[in-house]
Amino acid sequence: MRIGDKLAQLRTKKSLTQDQMADLLDIKRARYNAWEHDIAKPDIEMITKLASIHNISVDSLLGIEQNENGKIIPPWATSKDKRDFKRMLEEDEEVMFDGVPIAEEDKEKIIRVMEAMFWDAKKKNKRKPIDE
Repeated sequence: MRIGDKLAQLRTKKSLTQDQMADLLDIKRARYNAWEHDIAKPDIEMITKLASIHNISVDSLLGIEQNENGKIIPPWATSKDKRDFKRMLEEDEEVMFDGVPIAEEDKEKIIRVMEAMFWDAKKKNKRKPIDE
C-alpha cells in the first residue's frame, strides 16, 4: 500500500478531514492533500508526527512488516517471497569461517547482511521482464 493510501485510510478511520489533519500537523491542507495523493512525500519529522497522531509505529505507517523473529520484510514482498525467506533462515547449518565456528554475535551480523542481499535479489528479479 502506498503511503498516500495509508494516510487517507488512517485519517478516515479517525473521522478527520484533511483540514483537521493539516491543523494537527501545523501545515497547509494542500501540503497534506499532496501526501495523500502521492504527489509529494512527508519528511521524517512529519512521518514521526503522523505516526504519533495515529498511535502507530513509523514502520507500520511506512508499510514495513516484521516476521515473528523481528526480521524486516519489505512491503512489496509476496507470500512466496516470505516463504522463501523463512526457508533460508531455517537452514540449521553451522556457520564457519576458515574451518572455525563463528561466534553467535558475528553470525547475527552475517544474517543481517544475508537478509539485505536476499531482499535486494528478490526486488531485482521482480523488475526483470519474463522471456517469452
